[in-house]
Amino acid sequence: MLENIRIVLVEPKGTGNIGSVARAMKNMGVSDLALVGGGKSRTFWARAMAVHAGDILEGARRFATLRDAVADCGLVVGTTCRGGLYRGHSLPPRELAPKMVAAARDAKVAIVFGPEDHGLNNQDLSHCQWLMIIPSHPDYLSLNVAQATMVCLYELFVAAEGEIPRETIARAPAGLVEILFDRMRRVLLKVGFLDSQNPDHMLLALRRLFGRAGLEERDVNILNGLFRQVEWYLENGKQVTEEKEKKAHEEKPDKTK
Repeated sequence: MLENIRIVLVEPKGTGNIGSVARAMKNMGVSDLALVGGGKSRTFWARAMAVHAGDILEGARRFATLRDAVADCGLVVGTTCRGGLYRGHSLPPRELAPKMVAAARDAKVAIVFGPEDHGLNNQDLSHCQWLMIIPSHPDYLSLNVAQATMVCLYELFVAAEGEIPRETIARAPAGLVEILFDRMRRVLLKVGFLDSQNPDHMLLALRRLFGRAGLEERDVNILNGLFRQVEWYLENGKQVTEEKEKKAHEEKPDKTK
């Protein structure tokens, strides 16, 4: 199961931290490392901190965007150390780990960590179905990214040792879900449901709703079809409806004759 866990580092600042993350992954039996931006991963300090996890550094893949890095994942879990309007539903690793292990039986599961100085921003969080927060002392909530990786992977490692059943849903890849949200955003802006000045506020709420439910590929196809039809009607429907009404009126028999 843990072979389906992917660690994603967004804009990592220190190459030594990348090496330390690789070492934590090696300790817990995880090998899939993805990097979004940031510095080089094969520097002297990265290799020195990785120790015997050089193979993970060598195999790390780079992506231009977080969206690309998680496109093939069925579940994407973001990490945060603070609360707020878009982060209030965060749960600790111990609570999420069994659910993540269940999902990892049949799908890729990504855990996303942000830059060391400020963490994931709201745009990054929009690509995550769940959020995870590591409990820590209020005097200093922020953890080093390698420490945070180890804590999360330890909980997953322990959970994987237990009897965890498969999920009851077959999650759609995140790439397909993002295409759905692209169309949803476009259509909901056209109908005025989203505030054009701040469309992502409501869209993030919809993302959380669908993230909690979990979308299968069939669900994504149905919703895509729905919003595609709405979009078509907005562009063509009025004219088609008027033409049908005109034709029906012309074909209606004149009872005065």
